[in-house]
Formats: sequence, structure tokens, C-alpha cells
Amino acid sequence: MTEEEKNRESQQAPKPEEAEGLAQVEEVQADEAESEEEELEVVGDLAEGEEFTETEVSEDLGETAVKGPAFDQDEGQIQTDTERNRRKERVGLVVSDAADKTVTVTVETLIRHKRYKKRVRRTKKFMVHDEANDAHTGDTVRIIETRPLSKRKRWRLANVISRAE
Repeated sequence: MTEEEKNRESQQAPKPEEAEGLAQVEEVQADEAESEEEELEVVGDLAEGEEFTETEVSEDLGETAVKGPAFDQDEGQIQTDTERNRRKERVGLVVSDAADKTVTVTVETLIRHKRYKKRVRRTKKFMVHDEANDAHTGDTVRIIETRPLSKRKRWRLANVISRAE
């Protein structure tokens, strides 16, 4: 027998060890096909508009499903998403409305001191775009992050929460 004939025979008739390996590979492929079918069924159910209750969803997600924004215990601030189209929001007090279509808003945050662990109050001023000149000094307002509107304005007025008395 030549080497070519030996190679042909070895390719045609698998050895017993190879046959077992092939059977295992076929089983794995069958399992993968079944799991893909199950995934397609779930996607089909979702596409049909089947609604799930909050309890079912929270059971699936476990303890990570909490209503409302997450509260950061260390910083004392509400965490907000910074993904695209998820803009940061702040609530503050209008301290100046002298400029046209612009108000100055101060936002207070409580930060824990690194060494002494005492909560320290930090105040930051934001220049906020107010298109309708709606906010006045003393008002409590909600502001939203936006694209740069001028050298210092990167926030716009979302709404007035409460008016000054």
C-alpha cells in the first residue's frame, strides 16, 4: 500500500476514539441548536408584546432592581446616568437673574470628608440658559446638562420647582 491509500483509508474510517469525540461534538451542536431555538421563542414572545409584571422582572433581576435613582450613601448625591441622551440633572437655587436669558444657579451637595468622615457642604454655581426669562432670584429650579451655549453656559432650565415668596 502506498501512503496515499493509507491516508484515504484513515480519512474514511474514523478510529474508535475519534468516533466518540465526533458523537460528543454532535451532542454539543444539538444542545446549542436547542438553546438557540429557545432564545428565538423568547424573542418572539417579546416581539408579540407580551407584558411582564414588575414582580416578575424584579424576581428575575434579584436585588439589583430598585425603583427610582440609586442613592450614593458615601457622597449623599443621587446618581444619574451619563450615557448618551441621558443628561445630568441638578436642583438648585437661583441667585441672580440680571442677565438676559441667563440665570445663575447654586447647587449644594454634601460630601463626606476623606479623613474626618464629616459631611461637608459644597456649593457650585452654574450659568443656566433660561429662554423665556421664567426664573427669578430665590426660585428653586431643576436644570439639565446640554451642549455648550456660550463660554460658561452648559446647562439649561428644565422647570421651576417652587417660586420665591
